[in-house]
Amino acid sequence: MNPKENVVIPDVPSEVPNGSHYAAAQERVQELRRMREVIPHFAIPASRRDAQRLVNAASVPPEFVELTATAMTHQNSLVRGDSMPPADMRDHMSYGEAYSPLADELEALAQFVRHSITAARSAAGSEALTTYALAQRLAKKPKTAGLAPYVADMRRALGRTRKPKPEDPEKKAAKQAAKAAADAVPTQDPAQQWP
Repeated sequence: MNPKENVVIPDVPSEVPNGSHYAAAQERVQELRRMREVIPHFAIPASRRDAQRLVNAASVPPEFVELTATAMTHQNSLVRGDSMPPADMRDHMSYGEAYSPLADELEALAQFVRHSITAARSAAGSEALTTYALAQRLAKKPKTAGLAPYVADMRRALGRTRKPKPEDPEKKAAKQAAKAAADAVPTQDPAQQWP
């Protein structure tokens, strides 16, 4: 994907109620994607291995890069035809130093947004669990027994359907022993039963 391409974000679905956060969230996504266009040297890795391949050379100390750039400036024998000029080497190191705090801030922002999402879902989920518990109790009373279908739907949606109680281990062992005994008794051929 070309970072300069405009990425199409789907329209707000019709089933999303008015006043929802969907449209506002999509605007924030578009703002972040527009940032790609203004960040110099912005690159999207083609695969997971791309970042791993860059780590070794990217982790050399800045002092090493500066000493190399200085040596290339003063020793023409170190300049190769396809080599990066010393000024560009310094520019790339400066870029890395300048934009590193931006990456840190964006990572922190992502963590805070994820935490905000979890907190919002937790608030809604906590309210729903409280309502479910209340509905369970009220459904047992004659006046509010009409809540029982709602409770059953909530239970299914929550994934908390009741499982059958496990069979008593002694009864299970007795059944298995009876079945084994029945299988061990040889059955006679009906023709052999009559003299």
